[in-house]
Amino acid sequence: MIYGTGIDITDLARVKEVVTNYPTFLTRVLTPGELADYHHLSGQRAIEFLAGRWSVKESYGKALGTGIGADFGFQDLEVRDNPAGRPIVNRQPFGGIAHVSISHTATVVMTQVILERGQQ
Repeated sequence: MIYGTGIDITDLARVKEVVTNYPTFLTRVLTPGELADYHHLSGQRAIEFLAGRWSVKESYGKALGTGIGADFGFQDLEVRDNPAGRPIVNRQPFGGIAHVSISHTATVVMTQVILERGQQ
């Protein structure tokens, strides 16, 4: 049974500006594992990765019904890619299944999260 769904669209130029002006944004948003993945990337691909992880965490907060705040923070969710490149939730506060999708254009990233009751 579906518990919640959330979507988010993030502007890549905005993320590039934020990370340029506030380098600590990386460690605020990305878990240590995600940060390691980020450091293997460069240029536009690194911005797309960061924007995707930020956006998917925003989508997750919406699906959870709390948003980003006291009950759910950026470090509470870790999304890593499986060997085929599919984003997989490694750590989350929700006790069920989390389905995530991340898609990019040249200017934006769009994410969707569906939380499903049941065992992982």
